[in-house]
Amino acid sequence: MKRPSEEDIISRIDAFPNIPSAAAKILSLLDDPDTSAEQIGEILRYDPGLTANLLKLTNSSYFGLPSKVGSVNQALVLLGWKKLAQLILSACTTAVMAKPVPGYDLQPGELWRHSIAVSVVAEGLSRELGVTGVDEIFTAALLHDVGKLVLGDFIRDNTSSIDDESLREVSFEKVEQRLFGIDHAEIGARILSNWSFPETIITAVRWHHDPDAADPPNNLIDVVHIANVLCLMIGIGIGREGLQYTPSEAATRRLGLKGEQLEIVAAQAMGWVEELSESFSVHFEEEF
Repeated sequence: MKRPSEEDIISRIDAFPNIPSAAAKILSLLDDPDTSAEQIGEILRYDPGLTANLLKLTNSSYFGLPSKVGSVNQALVLLGWKKLAQLILSACTTAVMAKPVPGYDLQPGELWRHSIAVSVVAEGLSRELGVTGVDEIFTAALLHDVGKLVLGDFIRDNTSSIDDESLREVSFEKVEQRLFGIDHAEIGARILSNWSFPETIITAVRWHHDPDAADPPNNLIDVVHIANVLCLMIGIGIGREGLQYTPSEAATRRLGLKGEQLEIVAAQAMGWVEELSESFSVHFEEEF
């Protein structure tokens, strides 16, 4: 089969569905310090399913809150505005991230599980390392692989070409670049740009496989990168990509990350993933 041009892929990116309206409205309020619980409540009032999922997530054992939360106002008080907004965005994107991605050999829910894993591991690494200024890390990590939802179709249609590549010697995103002139990280960044996400999140998604190429590198990119590699190393979301990934030595140095700290987070990761993923009401057949 003829390989698609970069223009073919870009047109598919531009045709990718818009972010749900509730998420778009929340996103527009994300950087406004004067946003109130009433404004959030007004948005959620027209989406009872989203509200129910949000409260279910807030009450999960992952957050360990001292009492059950029954309203958006309570959730705001206990979690804070930034975290609450991130969870709303996460709940809004559950359906699309839970889709199967045959090109990457990811069954329904596997991309979502990997994305959740990278999110909680990234937050765990930030706590372990005392990294500050990365409020958007959960959302950036959650959406780091959204580009696979576009590129996966092209990979599925070009499996013979991919199988001819030397996958044992290079990372999969380099194979993507060789075949298509673009990789899933760049595609994901373009999707989030179309969705009007903050530049910090777009940049973290763009460089999550190559943090040293970012200009300049930063803690958000480095943590998402390390968390993604760690999750692949412990077997969450491998698929067709295999185990060709290793953490950037420069990113590890920039974060001051020690081997024992990585082991601590890895040991806790599976429990975190189970606690959080069970709290999302994911219907794998649902359309975005």
